[in-house]
Amino acid sequence: MGDGRGESISWLSTKAAAERLGVTLRSLYRFIDEGGLAAYKFGRVIRLQESDVDAFIESSRITPGSLEHLYPEVKGPTQVVHRVDVESVAAEG
Repeated sequence: MGDGRGESISWLSTKAAAERLGVTLRSLYRFIDEGGLAAYKFGRVIRLQESDVDAFIESSRITPGSLEHLYPEVKGPTQVVHRVDVESVAAEG
């Protein structure tokens, strides 16, 4: 087993990391500042390890059944809307 010193690190710029995550730079900086995502500063340049970004993606996975609060049960009568096939209606007319 190697000690890791001979392996190269895959670095991402902040722009590339934000694009990989599908978020804005502002959101990326917030994730970094809040400690959710590790980043490194080399002079004036901020870089992220590709493996850290991948780990952050996996740690953000939503647990099934944890989003019920986002679609609460509707109270009272609900209105059902039927889809109309415009081509069928035109052919009948």
